[in-house]
Order: sequence, then C-alpha cells, then structure tokens
Amino acid sequence: MNTSANPSTGASRQRVCILGATGSVGTSTLDVISRHPDRFELFALTAHSRVEELLRQCVAWRPRFAALPDAAQAGDLLVRLREQGIATEVLCGAQALCDLAAHEEVDTVMAAIVGAAGLAPCLAAAHAGKRLLLANKEALVVGGALFMDAVHAGGATLLPIDSEHSAIFQCLPEDRARWAHRIDHILLTSSGGPFRQRDPATFGEITPDEACAHPNFAMGRKISVDSATMMNKALEVIEARWLFELAPQQIRIVIHPQQIVHSMVVCRDNSVLAQLGTPDMRVPIAYGLSFPERIESGAAQLDFTSLAALTFEAPDFERCPGLALAWETLRGPEGSTTVLNAANEAAVAAFLAGTIRFDQIHSVIAHALERIDVGSAGHDSLEALLEIDSRARRQAAQFVKGLAP
Repeated sequence: MNTSANPSTGASRQRVCILGATGSVGTSTLDVISRHPDRFELFALTAHSRVEELLRQCVAWRPRFAALPDAAQAGDLLVRLREQGIATEVLCGAQALCDLAAHEEVDTVMAAIVGAAGLAPCLAAAHAGKRLLLANKEALVVGGALFMDAVHAGGATLLPIDSEHSAIFQCLPEDRARWAHRIDHILLTSSGGPFRQRDPATFGEITPDEACAHPNFAMGRKISVDSATMMNKALEVIEARWLFELAPQQIRIVIHPQQIVHSMVVCRDNSVLAQLGTPDMRVPIAYGLSFPERIESGAAQLDFTSLAALTFEAPDFERCPGLALAWETLRGPEGSTTVLNAANEAAVAAFLAGTIRFDQIHSVIAHALERIDVGSAGHDSLEALLEIDSRARRQAAQFVKGLAP
C-alpha cells in the first residue's frame, strides 16, 4: 500500500480518491477525513456536473487531481483554480475516472458515483487491488460476477458503504471463509420510504419533490426516488447476493421506520446479530476508511433512553411491486439484473423530468425486463454488460414515449 508521511507526526497516511465527491456520500467522506488529518490525505476528487461545489472542495482540500466528464467544465474549473493559485491538475472524460481509481499512488477509493456509470472505475480500482469503499451498489447489480472476479483477481479489499451492507459486514467474522458456516439468512432493514402509509390509489399524484423527501437520510434525487419506490432495496438485495455469496432465498427485508437497526444476520443457531446506531452515513464511511480499526466518525451516539420504540413490519409487495423484481432477476438469466438497473435509471429520470407519473415507474421496468432477451448475450466483459444496459435504456425510453404523464 502506498502511503505518505505526515510531516508533524511521521505517521503514514492513506491517499484517498473520492469518485462522486459532491454527492451526499462524497461530502460525508470529506467530513470524516477532516477529523483525521494524521490518517488520510486527499489525492483526487471527481464530480459529474456540480462544478461550483467541486471548486469549493478543491480550494479547501488542494487535491493532486480533480476530474469532470465534460471538457468545457473541466477547462473552466482549471482556469478558476489557477486564478486562486491552486495547482490541482484537472482531468476530463470517463477514462480519467478509471485512471484515477487505479492510480499507483492511490490507496483507497471511495466509489460514490450513482448508477451504472460507476461500474468502469470500480472495475479499474478492483483490478488495481485498491481498498475499495463501495457506495455504488449498481457496480454489483450491473457487474455481478464480473466485478467480484476483478476484486479477487486484483486482490482488492472490498468494503460495503451502504448502511445495510456495512451492518451485515460488521456482524460477520473477518475471516470470509467462515461466513457460509455462520449465516442462515440476513435481514436488510428499510425505512419503508416516505409513502409507507400513503394510500396507493394516490400514487399517481406524487410529485418529484414529495418523492425526494426521505424521512431519515439526505440523499440525491435519484436515490431518494429509489427509496420511495423501494427499488433501492431491490438493488440492495442483488448487491447482498454478491457481497456475501448468498442464495436469493437467504436475503430478506424487514421494514423498520426508525432506522436504528441497520440490518441483521440470523445465524444457523437462530441467534440474531444486529448493528445499531444513529442514521448517519459517516458511521459506515468511517468504518470503511479505518477497517479493521474504528475511528471517530462525527455521528451522534445512540441514546437508548430516548428511543420510544423500535418497530418492525413485513414489506408490502403490492404497494411496492418493484421490490419482488430483485429475487425474480436473480433467479433469471445472467444479465437480467443489468436490465433491471438500466430500466429503473431511465424510469426515474423520466419521472424526475415530469415525463411519467410515479406509479408508472414499475411499468417501465417490467416492460424492459419482458422485452430484453439476455439469454444468449455474453456477460463476461464490461462491453457486453454495457451493451445490455444500452438496449434496456432504449427499450425503456421507447416505452416511456407511449405513457401519459
């Protein structure tokens, strides 16, 4: 592992690359890093379009590199940085993300890009053997076996950052070989989203702003809509299948509105191991950065005396029909989960743009799954998976045109 010396203490520091630095996970990562300047050095920051926020981060952190997908935006950022005397090198394009993720001087990669766009740099980090903090669940939903093969071949350390998967990981022994002998099944918790008690007959009236009002976490708009439809939980089921090498029937969901219990492992002797804490993403981020140690995260301590109740209930598959697609696609032909993710991204984008209603999101996904044949497609390369992804998006877009908002 490459490290740099802290001039004041002589201690080694991890060099960190944050992919998706301006999102909620990225900014929370910066908050944790700021509390431990003796342990971490910021090497690179990337963003999709929030140039002003990336500029502020570069001014505050002075990373070696910054990257944006658009050349004009990258040029503008470079000019503004130089005007302030900041020497950060600015890169542009999708390949720049892969190059930074695999850079020989990088120790740790925080993968916080939303959607399938994060798969290529995650693969690059995995092949390069990095400590990979995975907040991009789509890398496993789209990549599955390909991504895990890259992790094993590259010798990467894969650490889940989604609060649910981090909770499962924290409940399991460090020796991965013992996992299969420990687990009967796992329980991924869910808040149920903002419409858990809303009349489904009114779902067609839900606005994007309503759907983006998550009860416990501040998240980006796409992830917030996924939480409202519970498609985020469907994606997490698929992610858990690969992370923990589980059969689909070993993964279950329980609604827990308070989000204090972040997830649970039911052991073969029926003991239940749970990870609890305040709903704050800085906890799993701090754990991923410091694993196998523990460091201060900035999150508030859990005060059990202030908790009125912890409640649990079964998920409502009729209210959230997309949820069942997780198990259906895991049991389907390889590549089905790639279609699921692509169609969901297209449907959510259409809803946020006002093109379709909230209650039509599931119809778009179901249509793409029905129409896209992945049975004979190859799935052993990034190019093959992206081709399936592209077909699913085109099919979803065509279907959206026929829907009335």
